[in-house]
Amino acid sequence: MRPVMNRRTALQLGAFAGLGSLIPRWALAQDGSVSYWHTFTSQTEVAGLDRVMALFAEARPGVTVTPEAIPNTEFMTKMTSAVMADARPDVVMVASERFTDMAAMGALVDITERVNGWERRGDYDDSRFAGITDAEGRIYGVPAFSFVDWMYYRKDWFDEAGIAPPTTLEEMRQAAIALTDPSKGRYGFGLRGGPGGQNYIVNVMEAFGAPVQVGDTLSIDRDQAVEAIRWYAGLLTQDGAVPASAPNDGFRQVIEGFQTGQTAMIWHHTGSFRDIASRLEPGVQFGTLAMPAGPAARVARLGYAYHAMSSEANADAAWSWINFWGEPDAGIAFLEETGYFPASTTVAQDPRISQDPLYAPAAETLGFGSVYPLFVGYPAWVENVVLPAFQEVLIGQTSPEGAVDQMVAGLEDASR
Repeated sequence: MRPVMNRRTALQLGAFAGLGSLIPRWALAQDGSVSYWHTFTSQTEVAGLDRVMALFAEARPGVTVTPEAIPNTEFMTKMTSAVMADARPDVVMVASERFTDMAAMGALVDITERVNGWERRGDYDDSRFAGITDAEGRIYGVPAFSFVDWMYYRKDWFDEAGIAPPTTLEEMRQAAIALTDPSKGRYGFGLRGGPGGQNYIVNVMEAFGAPVQVGDTLSIDRDQAVEAIRWYAGLLTQDGAVPASAPNDGFRQVIEGFQTGQTAMIWHHTGSFRDIASRLEPGVQFGTLAMPAGPAARVARLGYAYHAMSSEANADAAWSWINFWGEPDAGIAFLEETGYFPASTTVAQDPRISQDPLYAPAAETLGFGSVYPLFVGYPAWVENVVLPAFQEVLIGQTSPEGAVDQMVAGLEDASR
């Protein structure tokens, strides 16, 4: 495919003329079309994608991007089918917890050379590529944006009750109990016990001293995990500080419960900031906090979303779309629409972010946050074993001990 010969490209070629063959062919803008699979479904996500696509069309008019939204619940099934049918998209979004499974099935293309030769590689510290790099050091994608775990709280409710924002899980529990008033339909915490809640269960276990993965070792400290499950489920079963619908509550129920005045605190990530702010006034009605510390550790995830090449059919055009997300204007535009934190270290230091106190907890979290466990089978284990076992505790069908035993057995199966 030949370079786009417009004024912008001509200037680029003129500037690079003296470098000759030192400039890789794929470093220049390319003609072509790109099929792009992503998981953006919310209104704010779609708005953010639209803005980035508009900027891309202006900056690199020779490449046409055709996006296709794949719901999270269907994503891995569709990706597996595409690999088996040799019908992979050009570019695919890769959540950090899905990387090992996608790499193992041959769904991703090694782009190490392109990444290492990229002019913006220095805008990212090495840790941001850890979740998309295999054991042999091969890089399969570029961080597009990040999900920084944090907590939202009803600042107006806390101020009215004279309660300090919590910094530990036990302080959070006490605040949740104090702010619960079923007669007003108010509960202290919106527990996500339904779809998508599985990772928080793992986080709580780690906060209590039962990490699932230490280095290459997979195991669970049963006693500490039982204590964690007892505490977490107890917010409903013992304290009555969460809505009774918690065993089935997913993203939408938890977010709307907070927006409509049903709950005083929820856990999510920076990506929902704009959604929350559309209904509540930032800094007045709600505030943001770093995730509270547990008895053994303070756990918050830095869940990077990567853009990876899944097919080499339109490799140069695909790389053009992938690396564009590292441009400052693209990162800020996406943040402004969605609240999703930039993955680029340089973009994260932009004054529009660094001088906003509501983003301070996210900046703090970058200092202690960690990626999700990375082992083949993790997504299936947390979704098909961890979450159902925890739900059984919430509805009284099993004990914390029984739930942890199910998790341990499932982890052993996943590690074989």
